Amino acid sequence: MTVGPSLRPRPPNLEVASPLAKDLAAFNTRLEDGLRAGLLFLNGRTPHRFTGVYRFDAEMLRSVALVDKWDATVMRGEDVPLAQAYCAHLHETGEAVDSPDGRIDRRFPSMQASSVLSYCGAVINDGQGARWGALCHFDTLRCESRNSELPMLVAAAALLHHAASASAS
Repeated sequence: MTVGPSLRPRPPNLEVASPLAKDLAAFNTRLEDGLRAGLLFLNGRTPHRFTGVYRFDAEMLRSVALVDKWDATVMRGEDVPLAQAYCAHLHETGEAVDSPDGRIDRRFPSMQASSVLSYCGAVINDGQGARWGALCHFDTLRCESRNSELPMLVAAAALLHHAASASAS
């Protein structure tokens, strides 16, 4: 009796890693070289011009690190009042968000006059689970990727607290 291919047992440990798992492993490798290296990796995956880490500080949003696709000399962004940033949503709800066009996104009526048009962000929690800051992509132009970067940002944000808090001090 011969056993057809469909009846053969699958060899052990041949699990195929998901694209997200592969990308997250690559991000983690870059992160070993520092926060900026990790942000450069993330920025290379998105059409957004900027990728940054921001820390929540009472009513302010403090820039920890920023990558500008058009200007490699940029290391940090400007600190802004939290109420004037998409990151306020992350701070208030803890929910990650992707908005290709804030002018028409009803979730952000206060952002309709903002110079930032496209935003994708996830919360960075500290070691105790408190909301420490945000990892985000943003742009002054409308950006829409074929595949949302949100799952990658959420996964990357979970790894960032140690590197981000070291850079913030």
